[in-house]
Amino acid sequence: MKVEVLYFDGCPTYETATKTLRRVLEQEGMDAEVELVAVNTNEEARRLRVPGSPTIRVDRRDLFPIPERQDWPLGCRVYATAKGLRGSPTAEMFKEALTRGGAGAH
Repeated sequence: MKVEVLYFDGCPTYETATKTLRRVLEQEGMDAEVELVAVNTNEEARRLRVPGSPTIRVDRRDLFPIPERQDWPLGCRVYATAKGLRGSPTAEMFKEALTRGGAGAH
C-alpha cells in the first residue's frame, strides 16, 4: 500500500496528520510506505487535484474524498471531526477510512 501526504511548505498541520497516520498504520499492522509530496503552487494543486493541505491518499485515492470541483487552489484543508473542524484527521478517522477503503493489513 502506498500512502501519500500532499502538503504545502508552511502548512501548520501536515506534520500532525503524518504522525497520526504513521501511528495508526503501525497500530493496525498495516504495511505502508508513507511519502510526503510537496505541492507549492496553484498549478501543482490543480494538476494533482489537491483539495487542500494536508491531503492523504492511499494508492492515489483520497482517504477523505470530496465532491469534484472546478478549481483546485492551494490552501489549507479542514476535516470535520467529532470535536469540530480541525486541520488534520483524528486517529479514529484514519482507522475508519483505512478500513473502509479496503486497505487491510498486509
